[in-house]
Amino acid sequence: MKIKHLKNVLLVAFTMVFISSCSDNDDAPNNEPDFSGTFVQADQMGRPAVNTVFVSSTSKDIFNVTTPSEQGAIFQNMFQTNLEALSPAFANAGDKNALGQDATTFTGLLATDVLGVSTTGTTTFFDGTNVLTGRTLADDVISVELLLIFGGEDGTENPGLTDDNVDANDKPFLTSFPYLASPW
Repeated sequence: MKIKHLKNVLLVAFTMVFISSCSDNDDAPNNEPDFSGTFVQADQMGRPAVNTVFVSSTSKDIFNVTTPSEQGAIFQNMFQTNLEALSPAFANAGDKNALGQDATTFTGLLATDVLGVSTTGTTTFFDGTNVLTGRTLADDVISVELLLIFGGEDGTENPGLTDDNVDANDKPFLTSFPYLASPW
């Protein structure tokens, strides 16, 4: 039940942060952001739910302040241990996911928690051909992650675990900025 609602919670949290940082008053005397002070990174989540699922609670603070280019070397082993304990699709040596990645390769990719963006091709989390080339609002990120974690080589293993069963946003996305529907 938690996974089913995770996508909506993440979208609502993003929307609330986005909307609270916007101003309708273009004539305000100081319409520039204030970057003074000291900022501390509290959390990072390039790919939704990856940090939540694969980083142990005792390592969350360290993971969240580790530079992404260093995350793979530090956290890949933890991710692999957690993946193999969590997913029956990776229970045997040589098991692979729908991308053809074994546990070591897949967790090496996941442990560097950044969202890549293609500037020249299709932007999508996964469309059957393009993988992790960005993300559109309509991409069903949690279902894709569940498929890659639990679906095995052809995506059909563990069918009850490979979809969050949330097939659309509760409101249609807008066709112009800010693209997100107003909160309900």
